[in-house]
Amino acid sequence: MTATQTAPRVRVLAPLREFMRNESAGGALLVLATIAALVWANSPWKAAYASVWHTDFALTLGRYTLEMDLHHWINDGLMTIFFFVVGMEIKREATSGHLASRQQLMLPLVSALGGMVVPALLYLAIAAGDAPKGWGVPMATDIALATGLLSIMASRVSAGARVFLLGLAVVDDIGAIIVIALFYSSGVSGWVLLVAILAVLSVLVLQRLNVQYVPVYILAGVTAWFCLLQAGVHPTLAGVATGLMTPLTPLNVSGVVRGRETESGDIVATNEQVTVLEWFEHHLAPWASFFIVPVFALANAGIEISTTSISDALSSRVAWGIVAGLFIGKPVGVLIATKIATRTGIAQMPKGAGGVTLWGVGHAAGIGFTVALFVSELAFEDEILRADAKMAILFASIASALVALVVLSRAPKSTSKNATSIPAH
Repeated sequence: MTATQTAPRVRVLAPLREFMRNESAGGALLVLATIAALVWANSPWKAAYASVWHTDFALTLGRYTLEMDLHHWINDGLMTIFFFVVGMEIKREATSGHLASRQQLMLPLVSALGGMVVPALLYLAIAAGDAPKGWGVPMATDIALATGLLSIMASRVSAGARVFLLGLAVVDDIGAIIVIALFYSSGVSGWVLLVAILAVLSVLVLQRLNVQYVPVYILAGVTAWFCLLQAGVHPTLAGVATGLMTPLTPLNVSGVVRGRETESGDIVATNEQVTVLEWFEHHLAPWASFFIVPVFALANAGIEISTTSISDALSSRVAWGIVAGLFIGKPVGVLIATKIATRTGIAQMPKGAGGVTLWGVGHAAGIGFTVALFVSELAFEDEILRADAKMAILFASIASALVALVVLSRAPKSTSKNATSIPAH
């Protein structure tokens, strides 16, 4: 090599680091989008807020036309890409990440189950007589806001506790996906659903045949999405299914290698090629965090806040059921399940996660904003109940975040590096 030559620049991809960094930064945009939605919905231009999201858009292909308003294009269309990223994250963590072994999987699995069951039971105990279908709303955890909060308290939260919350949130997403599939789909058309299943299975066949042409996979995913939409099953499941089936085969991309995180928190390059899944996640995760989720919040968080709406929410058992589920049920369920798992020897407590830290992480899991809003759109057909639910989600998420900050501020200082503070490349 001559003096004028330089070594080729190598980009190092660190999937977990990038995911957590995107989620943490995206959480700030999510908060701004929520504030914008609330201001807009309570301004003199609030009529425009409703009319914009109810603007109809149609796609026509030959004799077939698919028409939905902008609100449904966001919830049923863009959110499919969000759940596609979630599906890929679940697969990566379950195959080569922090959920790959039984010991690694059991603690977030058991803790997430406790954090879903207890909120659902609390909701049913309070609001089953008014709207029993709403039990799925307080089960959710917002990964973006929860990880963003832990990044703020990085000096008080160990790397083990952050990974624990990430694993809990991933398992929580799996639970939310199952709940949506089983309990929030109606009027299912059998033969169209069969076509959707065949479209998803075709992805496996294409992988077996070693097909490398990406548009074929995109066509299979779009077909599955459209068929689920027509079948009466929520179409975002197509995103999860195709995300879970994204291949882990190496992708020969010049100048790009996988990164490995050292014990000190640094990222070092390896000689390993990135996989197809990691490459897709690298390109799509920023879109999900910085565009799709904030747009979803802008379209769904615009609730009217007035003395009347607050009074309605305060007298609504649905609202109180959601608040109790998120603010009380989440931390209690996570704490009880974690204690059971560790004391029975099923799992080990994360390194550096004491009782105070665990309680703070449990409250962070009570920030159920994005997915809770998503489930509320499916659970409540009555606009008044939906408004009460959104008011409760907003209040419970803010209260959970504030309590988590206070609790974690009292935790011992962590000696580990923040997993999101070092650039991935």
